[in-house]
Amino acid sequence: MDYQLLGGSDLNVSRICLGTMTFGQQNTEVEAHQQLDYAVAEGINFFDTAEMYPVPPNPATQGLTEAYIGRWIKARGNREQIILATKVSGPAEMASHIRPDLCLNKANIRQAITDSLQRLQTDYIDLYQLHWPERATNFFGQLNYRHQPELDGTPILETLTALKELVDEGLIRYVGLSNEVPWGVMKFLSYADALGLPRVVSVQNPYNLLNRKDEVALSEVLLRENVALMAYSPLAFGTLSGKYLDGSATANDRINQFPRFARYFTDMGLKATAEYVLLAREHGLDPAQMALAFVNQQPFVGSNIIGATTLAQLESNIRSMDITLSAEVLEGIQRISTQYSNPCP
Repeated sequence: MDYQLLGGSDLNVSRICLGTMTFGQQNTEVEAHQQLDYAVAEGINFFDTAEMYPVPPNPATQGLTEAYIGRWIKARGNREQIILATKVSGPAEMASHIRPDLCLNKANIRQAITDSLQRLQTDYIDLYQLHWPERATNFFGQLNYRHQPELDGTPILETLTALKELVDEGLIRYVGLSNEVPWGVMKFLSYADALGLPRVVSVQNPYNLLNRKDEVALSEVLLRENVALMAYSPLAFGTLSGKYLDGSATANDRINQFPRFARYFTDMGLKATAEYVLLAREHGLDPAQMALAFVNQQPFVGSNIIGATTLAQLESNIRSMDITLSAEVLEGIQRISTQYSNPCP
């Protein structure tokens, strides 16, 4: 396993991060603990969760993911050996069951961190992230920004000031963003630099062969400002494995079980996927491992967040670390990405 510092932090994280949003929905607690144990044995020290998990959001299961991880940490006694990231939810109908008010203000952030610490059975969080912006902007696949400043909600400065209090108290070590755009990242950074507030060290956004929008503008921000991308959905909800094209997907696979996640099932997305799968097989590569290796090799990626529902999937995903894509494969990827430019942003 390779390790590197996450952005401008001193968090020496594994290149692969284990995402946990299936814990409590698609995975039982026993299965979750098996995944966590296996990941640690393979050198993964970085684990990402959220107060909203598992996904899909559900009042009956909310918080189970953190609780499963918390009981694992307590049983293994390994808190100092792992790097733990979680997130506070922003306002959205899908998360309305978490708290009556989900604005990213001091009161809500403090309540969220208090509840997460209790479920995770720890005194601190290494990386605390805003799950999505409070203001109206492009995230979760939205395009064509519509300016609605009347919906800005809690000012970014107020949010960052509230996070500083948590850093000062030792409840969190570093601050990260998620589902954020270049303007938002730069706004947080400008306040931090001007006012001595915590500097954002990471941005967790979707990034995969079907969704490379963050290469357009955000990648320059990340590289120039020493902020790391935590890439989520690197397999586009499993689409890039090819299993939904060749009929090998089972009824329990994510998109078959939850059709609401068919974001990568556009006409152009499926055509591009077929081309990527063909390219991988022409070069003797597993399509999923090729897709993950592509993300692993990007200079602005600090950690690649993989998720799995079985140990076999987890093992295969981790093996992507053993692959360095050749110039010929990268040329093929570039050819396909030019023909099908960002089919599923």
